[in-house]
Order: sequence, then structure tokens, then C-alpha cells
Amino acid sequence: MLLLPLLILAACSPQQQEAPERHVERKPFAGPAPRGADRLRDAMLTVHNAARDAVGQAPLAWDASLARDASAYARNLARRGAFEHSRQPVGPQAQGENLWTGTRSAYRYEEMAQHWVDERRNYLNRPIPDISRTGKFIEAGHYSQIVWSTTTRVGCALASNRRDDYLVCRYAPAGNVYGRVALP
Repeated sequence: MLLLPLLILAACSPQQQEAPERHVERKPFAGPAPRGADRLRDAMLTVHNAARDAVGQAPLAWDASLARDASAYARNLARRGAFEHSRQPVGPQAQGENLWTGTRSAYRYEEMAQHWVDERRNYLNRPIPDISRTGKFIEAGHYSQIVWSTTTRVGCALASNRRDDYLVCRYAPAGNVYGRVALP
């Protein structure tokens, strides 16, 4: 019997301490998922903006500069086989960041982003870091970054190594600001 690899999810903001990684089972490889930069952009905007629309937030615009930053970091993670948030400056230049990893080519882009949106079930609109019904920031932090009211732009990229895909989305202005709430 084959053992299923683990799917690792993590959420972060430049103002928030890193949370422990969360592990859930990955699905078995079912053949290559459709890929491409335009398809990634379209899928990320569709999933992100549907989540924002559901809570009355304006849609995010795609930002090529954020996507380039996300691409550089996704390639770095894939090359090292690591899964950790980037070290970013705090302040106006900071970017929010969501990370996802899973079995190479086993997930569609929409599924990757939907894992973050599904954290809505744990989300409480309270000041960061007290946003999760479970008491664990990581179980609602991706979702709060996606719906953060002052965030207006997103850029995402995917890189792969022999085993895994690494999705990185960057957000500006950054959300998950300590002591603030995502939604007005």
C-alpha cells in the first residue's frame, strides 16, 4: 500500500511571528494538472476575488512585480526543497505572503488557492493574531491575508522540484498586521 505524502500549508505576515507548519494528507498523483503563467494568474484572481466578494471586499488586481518576487522565492524554495517564509522588511515595503506545497502536478491551481480559502471555517474577524476558532493563527492566516480589506494587489508564482510544487503568493499592501482586523 502506498503512503500518501503530506501537504504542508503555512501563513505569514511580515509583522507576525512564524507559526508551526500544518500537515494534511495529499491526494495521490492523478496525472498532470494544466499549467501556464496565464492560467495561474487567472485561477489565482478567480479564487481570491470570489473569496473577497463573499465578504464584500473589492477585487484584487494582478501585480507583475509581486509575481516576479513570488517567482524568485518559489524557485528558491523548490531548489532547496525547503518550506519556510521569506525574511522581509517590516513597514510600507513589506509584502504579505501565502505559501503552499504539494505533490508535483497533482493539484490544479484552483485547488491550491482553495486550501487557503477553506480556512474561512476557522476564521474570526478579531485583531491579529487572535483570528482562529482553534486558537492557532496558522489555521486562518492564509484566508485573512486573502480578504484583508486594505490589500489591493496580488502576484503569484509556482516552481517545482522533482517531487513537489511550491506556490507563493505575495500581497500589497500586506495584511495580517498585528493588532488589526482583516475586515472593517
